[in-house]
Amino acid sequence: MESGHSSGRGKRVLFVDRDGTMIQEVPPFYQIDSFDKVSFYPYVFKYLGKIAEELDYELVLVSNQDGLGTDKFPEEQFWPPHNLVMSSFANEGIIFSEELIDRSMPAENLPTRKPGIGMFTKYLDNPEYDIANSYVIGDRITDVQLAKNLHCKAIWIRNNPDLGGAEVKDSLDELEKVVALSTKDWKDIYEFLKLGRRVFHHHRKTAETSVEILLNLDGSGKSNIHTGLGFFDHMLDQIARHGMLDLDIQVNGDLDIDEHHTMEDTGIALGEAFIKALGDKRGIERYGFALPMDEVEAKVLIDFGGRNWIVWNTDFSREKVGDVPTEMFFHFFKSFSDAARCNLNIACKGENEHHKIEAIFKAFAKAIKMAVKRDPLKHYLPSTKGVL
Repeated sequence: MESGHSSGRGKRVLFVDRDGTMIQEVPPFYQIDSFDKVSFYPYVFKYLGKIAEELDYELVLVSNQDGLGTDKFPEEQFWPPHNLVMSSFANEGIIFSEELIDRSMPAENLPTRKPGIGMFTKYLDNPEYDIANSYVIGDRITDVQLAKNLHCKAIWIRNNPDLGGAEVKDSLDELEKVVALSTKDWKDIYEFLKLGRRVFHHHRKTAETSVEILLNLDGSGKSNIHTGLGFFDHMLDQIARHGMLDLDIQVNGDLDIDEHHTMEDTGIALGEAFIKALGDKRGIERYGFALPMDEVEAKVLIDFGGRNWIVWNTDFSREKVGDVPTEMFFHFFKSFSDAARCNLNIACKGENEHHKIEAIFKAFAKAIKMAVKRDPLKHYLPSTKGVL
């Protein structure tokens, strides 16, 4: 997990783009060369102000200003509006320690121009700064490329994804790997930096199975799952998609014997990943529940309260669904409950066995989504006991 507080490994930095991030872009020429073109990004003062006040980040402005100082963009047209912008932020307690402004044109291909890192030598290989846990915040694909070049993460205000594309060297798939948050809302940025990233990589290996899991509790529903059991993969995919988790699960198990160890150890490993990703559990809702599907009514109640217990009120008339014995689904959820130290109460009734199992997994996903949700304004432990 990561949080918005000092890590003891050096100062974290927010490299913040100006146009399209702090103030609004003005197409088609994108030059803010007069006061009437200055319009601030919605809620930027409120939430960047909270970041500056509450979190331990150094703020650095980073901006490309094409041809600044030339006849097409004279200095006297740039500085008055720019100074107004910066003084407006300063008046709200938002102080930038440095302003990194490149004046070159794209065709010059200078190393100082974003996404080049020529302006950032002060911050690189410097023990005073924790660049690996710093962020570039910007609206252009070049800002994401800059984060990759700096070996930090990007917070992408995804209003103008195509702008600056000619200066980008990596594919979008490669750049997505460095995007920690994609949003158009400064509130999301504040909450993300305040609460931290709940990402955990877990590898559980026994003589019978090898289970590798990458879990992001604050993801977008992406999954990459291979257990060797097609129907089980389909059900685990429901957890990611309906729980809005990013979930990568790769299992190599002794399926030549049967399905038991693969499903049991996947449940254990997934539960272990959850308890690690949840961290101290401050601010989580803790509880979640329920879902219908076609003729089926499924109810899944969950409590990440630190005590494992499972109640299972359903039965199946078929021995298998797909390539999975129906008896193994209770065992999967029991393994998860034990490892995640959570209370699970699962009930389902209906006619179609496939629908019943799928409804249980979807309800489980929705219950998890509710339970792991956090509120940055209620950053306390949801328990009178003082521990979960």
